[in-house]
Amino acid sequence: MAQGNNYRRMIFTWSFEKAHRALPPQPRADRAPMPHHSLAKQRLLIKGGKVVNDDLSVMADVYVEDGVVQQVGPNLNPEPLTGLVVLDATNKLVIPGGIDTHTHMQFPFMGSRSKDDFYTGTKAAIAGGTTMIIDFAIPQKGCSLIEAFDTWKSWADPQVCCDYALHVAVTWWSDKVKEEMKSLVQNKGVNSFKMFMAYKDVYMVNDEELYAAFSSCKELGAVAQVHAENGELIAQGAKKMLAMGITGPEGHELCRPEEVEAEATQRAITIANAVNCPLYIVHVMSKSAAKVISRARRQATPLSKGNLQTVAACYSCVSVSNFSAAKYTTGKVVYGEPIAASLGTDGTNYWNKDWAHAAAYVMGPPLRPDPSTPGFLMNLLANDDLSVTGTDNCTFDICQKALGKDDFTKIPNGVNGVEDRMSVIWEKGVYSGKMDENRFVAVTSTNAAKIFNLYPKKGRIAVGSDADIVIWDPKATRTISAKTHHQANNFNIFEGMVCHGVPVATVSRGKVVYEGGAFNVTAGEGKYVSRPPFPPYVYERVRQREQVCQPVPVKRAPYTDVVSETSATPN
Repeated sequence: MAQGNNYRRMIFTWSFEKAHRALPPQPRADRAPMPHHSLAKQRLLIKGGKVVNDDLSVMADVYVEDGVVQQVGPNLNPEPLTGLVVLDATNKLVIPGGIDTHTHMQFPFMGSRSKDDFYTGTKAAIAGGTTMIIDFAIPQKGCSLIEAFDTWKSWADPQVCCDYALHVAVTWWSDKVKEEMKSLVQNKGVNSFKMFMAYKDVYMVNDEELYAAFSSCKELGAVAQVHAENGELIAQGAKKMLAMGITGPEGHELCRPEEVEAEATQRAITIANAVNCPLYIVHVMSKSAAKVISRARRQATPLSKGNLQTVAACYSCVSVSNFSAAKYTTGKVVYGEPIAASLGTDGTNYWNKDWAHAAAYVMGPPLRPDPSTPGFLMNLLANDDLSVTGTDNCTFDICQKALGKDDFTKIPNGVNGVEDRMSVIWEKGVYSGKMDENRFVAVTSTNAAKIFNLYPKKGRIAVGSDADIVIWDPKATRTISAKTHHQANNFNIFEGMVCHGVPVATVSRGKVVYEGGAFNVTAGEGKYVSRPPFPPYVYERVRQREQVCQPVPVKRAPYTDVVSETSATPN
């Protein structure tokens, strides 16, 4: 990879250069937070690149001041030159920073804690072109959601190298949980809640609790998320595998086949649709589950002149013309999130003869042994049957995985991905010809920003947007390896993969934090981002469904004939 001084030109006064010279990566003991005000002093001009948004690509310069995009256009020459940082993006793409919708940094789970904390995890993220993560605050059953949120935030705030937000998990149900959800939305900037349909007796909720949680999400203007697997079938399947003497990592996949994922996905969509709640399926891992989501999104054609009359007679539509104006379709409001792992590798690794290698791929839901699965999921992602990409980044090293050396149910679930997601998707999606550069931006950044109400501050390069920007070299290549990655883990599930598409510079809120392989970032420079409820991208459809799809009673004359007497005793 070309070093930064080959394509970057700085115009500094001597004192400015001395004060802001790039720092080497700091040891973990020296993670002193940097005051946020220092970030706003940098002025930045990105010249000569192609600005790529989800809907348009255009040759343009980008001028940034105070952490915000101020101008986008050709041949920009902002004054004064003193103190201006200039990045040469000739023959490169200038794209919105990636948003990883699904991470678990320093997550206490299955008798251990994930290896990447909020410092190493977000530092790796910016090296890979991601400028925002959304992590999960997950309370134990019976515990406070607000306390979990505060705990995770206290871990993240002093460590993050880029911006972040928090989903909050609902692991049990009560009136207290309902009130805390309301408080989190109104006071803490949370607009998404995750329910687990797996991990029986730990995080799993039942259908009645799902219905209640979805109803609250709908009322609060939040997005409901689910980990979709049938937890009861997994528990029974695990017992069966162990009884058969299958104790290795292959047992993990065998006890939770893709039918278990697909069934739970269908059930979650059905329950959410019953209350007209928008639903987001995290980590879509199988063809079967992806097909369920695709069918739900496409379930019927848009209402046309031919079928408006029938539907209007069944629902509270005052006239056919009103129905036409609504442009209503019966597709459900559901979004699917494949992850870097499910798009870039497969579950054949569980049958590897090396136990450590096989165990390194254990995650829930598991990767699928059908080697055509990644390509199938990428096709659906390219065609908008699936919407967003995350990583489920939850790293455990081989020693931690060895907690389950004699029992696959004790192997901590989780894999890497936060650093490699962007390159893996470019390689498997864009370089392969399945999607174009605009769709790449949509699935790695813009759609996430829209769904979680961050847009257009995030997920777009436009005047007024946050200056979270990546200079992307589509022709450069890199080989993924645990020997060179920046994550804390000693294994990489993409080991040896050659990827076209490399970030050569990452800008976070107007500051060049990564360039040519070197970091210029300190723990605590990122900030928590509040997300308002009722994201328009999601809830405009929900509201329209409320208006045009409400059943009404049939108007008929009252029944006046004989009514049978009720028997006093049962037969």
